[in-house]
Amino acid sequence: MKRIALFLVTNIAVIIVLSITLRLLGVDQILHENGSDLNLGNLLVFAAVFGMGGAFISLAISKWTAKRMTGAQVIESPANETERWLVETVRQQAERAGIKMPEVAIYNAADMNAFATGMNKNKALVAVSTGLLHNMSQDEVEAVLAHEVSHVANGDMVTLALIQGVVNTFVIFLARVIGHTVDRVIFKNEEGHGVAYWVTSIAAELVLGILASIIVHWFSRKREFRADEGGASLTSPAAMASALERLKLGINEAHLPDQMAALAISNKSSGGIKRLFMSHPPLDERIAALRSMK
Repeated sequence: MKRIALFLVTNIAVIIVLSITLRLLGVDQILHENGSDLNLGNLLVFAAVFGMGGAFISLAISKWTAKRMTGAQVIESPANETERWLVETVRQQAERAGIKMPEVAIYNAADMNAFATGMNKNKALVAVSTGLLHNMSQDEVEAVLAHEVSHVANGDMVTLALIQGVVNTFVIFLARVIGHTVDRVIFKNEEGHGVAYWVTSIAAELVLGILASIIVHWFSRKREFRADEGGASLTSPAAMASALERLKLGINEAHLPDQMAALAISNKSSGGIKRLFMSHPPLDERIAALRSMK
């Protein structure tokens, strides 16, 4: 209920803040004086519906998409001791975290990785790669599972979708205001929308989308530290740090598809400006944070 309230309040806040800001800056008057017939109120509603709607549709089909993209096979009935151990471990961790039992899956990949996704914390999916199972000790795998269960318990998938929806709203709205302004003010097009509107809107959407992704990636990095802490509390800081140390050994191996990168336990690290677009903090920073836990 709190997440739904947060979702609605955030959407309303975005619309109100944008409306007030545009009026204070005199943007709507400037557009009007230059012959613009852009209805900012309708545009805000349009941007919010498509921006938030797109993000939450993606969230709604996230489990289905993840299974198709990775080939993850849900363990319906454990076929061996490893599968039985995986299911039972996730069950115990889910009970301790206060969430319903997620689906547990295994996908075939050489890299050591895992991910969690789902529409809400009581209908989630936790999946691990065969490479992780083959290359980590049982304590390390348990820590990785705890990290993913913590993502679910923290509601990270919903929050990430909410943030993505908000930035989508800003991008859609501002891109069309920029396109409309260029079309009316610079090219003096007074009827309909000309080529300048479409070209400018698309270009602005690309640029604004890149800038907005910095915010999404920043949140993604923050949530990894929280999930590490959660994983440490469900197992131990030493086990969680050991699992991340093991991940460093396979950092140059194959990784999940780009669309799944933010959902995984690890991803490639970058320096400089590329750091702004990292979905995960460097493993060394995460390990140091765990080592400092009492």
